[in-house]
Amino acid sequence: MKSSYCQVVICRWGLAVLCSLLLGACGSPEKQSLRVFRYNSTNGIASLDPAFAKSQEVIWAVKQLYNTLVEPDSNLVIRPSLAKQWRESADHRTYTFDLRTDVYFHDSDIFPGGKGRRMTAHDVVYSLRRIMDPATASPGAWIFNGKLSADSGFKALNDSTFELKLYRPFHPVLGILSMQYCSIVPHEAIEKYGKDFRNHPCGTGPFRFFLWDEGQALVLHRNPLYFETDSAGHRLPYLEAVQVGFLESKASEFLLFRQGQLDFMNDIDASFKDEVLTKQGQLRKEWEGKMVLNKHPYLNTEYLGFLTDSSMAIVKASPLRWKKIRQAINYGIDRTKMMTYLRNGIGTAATAGFVPAGLPSFSAQRVKGYPCNPAMARQLLREAGFPDGKGLPVIKLLSIPIYADLANYVANQLENVGIRVQVEIVQKSLLLEQTAKSQALFFRGSWIADYPDAESYLAMFYSKNPAPPNYTRYHNPAFDRLYEASLQEINDSLRYAQYQEMDNMIMADAAVVPLFYDEVVRLVQPNISGFSNNGMNLLELRRVKKIKI
Repeated sequence: MKSSYCQVVICRWGLAVLCSLLLGACGSPEKQSLRVFRYNSTNGIASLDPAFAKSQEVIWAVKQLYNTLVEPDSNLVIRPSLAKQWRESADHRTYTFDLRTDVYFHDSDIFPGGKGRRMTAHDVVYSLRRIMDPATASPGAWIFNGKLSADSGFKALNDSTFELKLYRPFHPVLGILSMQYCSIVPHEAIEKYGKDFRNHPCGTGPFRFFLWDEGQALVLHRNPLYFETDSAGHRLPYLEAVQVGFLESKASEFLLFRQGQLDFMNDIDASFKDEVLTKQGQLRKEWEGKMVLNKHPYLNTEYLGFLTDSSMAIVKASPLRWKKIRQAINYGIDRTKMMTYLRNGIGTAATAGFVPAGLPSFSAQRVKGYPCNPAMARQLLREAGFPDGKGLPVIKLLSIPIYADLANYVANQLENVGIRVQVEIVQKSLLLEQTAKSQALFFRGSWIADYPDAESYLAMFYSKNPAPPNYTRYHNPAFDRLYEASLQEINDSLRYAQYQEMDNMIMADAAVVPLFYDEVVRLVQPNISGFSNNGMNLLELRRVKKIKI
């Protein structure tokens, strides 16, 4: 090992992991720790292959190692990354990308002499086709389904020009290209490692792979040849390394954060949220100056769903087949009180449709959901033939354990207006199975955007889509026509108006009960700067700095 490497223990979490950090010189441990960003992943990391970037944990790690053609900025506007710019054809079916010519894959023994080669348009074609290849078995294979041909949809016009050709216009395609599934990989790595590419990653990202002791620690080093610079011309990233631990306990994670051994925490566990946050979602006085609370709208809608296909026997036998009953359930829930007492103000009560706050098309003025109105709920029950709920059968609500308190809150609220709800707690795998097979009449669900466009939410109600994503089996011909028209609309203002009209249709038909629009909640150490939030809850470390305080 070269003398410029310094052996230091940077993990004091009971793991005793020795990590080599390329710092140029062996300074003090305190100085070295200022150049290492440390976080914990309670759910572990299943793979470092972007073709399997399905979970948040994998997405976060993959984002440090790879790049995509385009990416969302902090406002979820799609910006260039590996592509410098792009052009759209007059018929909106062909996108031509001009690629950067200063991007190199990480140094690796897969390349001659161990030196990373320049990335080209041929790598883009290879990477995107690989996602669609059944042999890859990527959970992201669906992203291009019905949109283009794997053979003719991707083309390298030359080393620095890539062309994508769609069957028909599909405006959200740029959002799809920003997903981590679409990270660019070198064919040499796949050819050498095959399925073991999962633990031999090689990309173009700001950090490069160094060590992964599964279940113990993942260490990434700064990529000294990363192509991006800051406004002053300094090469990014600023950090020398990223270290990920894998403690399963959120309580232990919080303890380590309080001790300064972690630089940030994602989300606040229910067991200590009251200790950290007020009921209004603010940091308690005793923690001010010791940690920083970051909150930002998160593209996740938590909801209750109804099975609405009235041709199914299970629906025909249920009172939920009547729209007025579904509307009464919507009016019978005080979402604002729910946010205060169950969520400590984390998130926003969902009274403006299904599409969440944080997307540019969101409008609480143009999309009207359901405020709490017990009187209206009772009126609807009377109109449906069940005054004060008399004669209305008990309705079963399926939920998973971590949302049991929320489901019970809903049941108690609805009992006050005459709707009896029996909460049944099942494991997540069973709930997913039952909703996919259209066996759940009333169920708790959540939908996190795959890409920053409201289409990701509205696709859940397009009748030609299976379950998933159309778990409710919603079928509205007027909605379908508008959905298809929106896919071809290139004017943002007109498309947003179409999105809002569709959301109003979903609300009018009461296909779902939106509960709340989620928030990204992060606890960050006071000496961290340049740490930004975004609606996709991506982990952005390129501009992060640690300062001595």
